[in-house]
Amino acid sequence: MLPLSEYNGTTQTETPAGPEINLLGVSVRFGDSQAALADLKLHCRGGEFVSVVGPSGCGKSTLLRVIAGLQRPTAGTVQIGDDDSSEYRRQTGVVFQQPTLLPWRRLLDNIALPLELRGMSREKRRDEARRVCELVGLSVDDEAKLPRMLSGGMRMRVSLARTLVTHPKVMLLDEPLAAIDDILRNQLLVELAELWRQGKWTTVLVTHNVAEAVFISQRVIVMSPRPGRIVDELPIPFEYPRQSELRATARFAELTGQVTAALHTSGREAAK
Repeated sequence: MLPLSEYNGTTQTETPAGPEINLLGVSVRFGDSQAALADLKLHCRGGEFVSVVGPSGCGKSTLLRVIAGLQRPTAGTVQIGDDDSSEYRRQTGVVFQQPTLLPWRRLLDNIALPLELRGMSREKRRDEARRVCELVGLSVDDEAKLPRMLSGGMRMRVSLARTLVTHPKVMLLDEPLAAIDDILRNQLLVELAELWRQGKWTTVLVTHNVAEAVFISQRVIVMSPRPGRIVDELPIPFEYPRQSELRATARFAELTGQVTAALHTSGREAAK
C-alpha cells in the first residue's frame, strides 16, 4: 500500500489533524414517531478515532447522518471545527455499509466520481484515482473492472477509495465491514487503522461488532436503546500501529468484555 503521506505530498508530522466535532443536546424525531436521538451530547477531539456501539435501532446511523449534515436535528446544535463549518462539511467523507457503486462504471471511474462532480478534468481525476487505488491496495489490473466483477472486499476498498480521493478531514463510517468475512475484516481493520494514523482524520465509526470497535478505536461510545443517548464511554489504551495479534491478548479480551457489559447494562435499564 502507498503511504498516505506520499499521496498527500506531506510527511506524517505535517499532516494537520481533522477538526473537533461537538454535538450539544441533539434530538431527532421523525414525524409523530418515537425520537431516534434524545438530548445527545458528544465531543470528538480533532483527529480522534471514536467508535459508537449500541443495540439495533438506537439511532447510530442517524447520529452519523446528523454529523454529515444529511439529517437536520429536531433540537440541539452540531459544530464541526470553528463557527464556520461549511468548509468542513465539504471535507466530510461518508463510507456506508453498502458500497453503492455505479454498476455501469469501471472501477477507476467509480472512484473518480466525486472529482468529476467537482468539475475536475478527466485526465487529472483519473490520475488522482490511480494514486488512491494504490493507497487502498487495488492494482492497475483492477482499473477496468466493473463492480459485478469485484469481490465484497474489493468493492469496499473502492468505496473507501472514492471517499479518500476527496482528501477528507472528517471520516464517517457506517458499518463498512459488516458484510465481509472475518479474515478479510481483520485485514481491512489493520489497514484502515494505519490509514487513519497517517491521515489524522476525525473519525466516527458505527458498528455492531464490539471487537472491531475495541481493535481500531481510541474511544468506544455506548448508546442506549431508542431514543439513543450516550450512556457510557471507554478509552482504549493500545498504541498504534495495531496488528491482528492484539486480539489474542488478555487486555483486549478484558476491554471487549467491558464494552459488552456496558451494552447489556444499557439494555436492562431501558427495559425497566
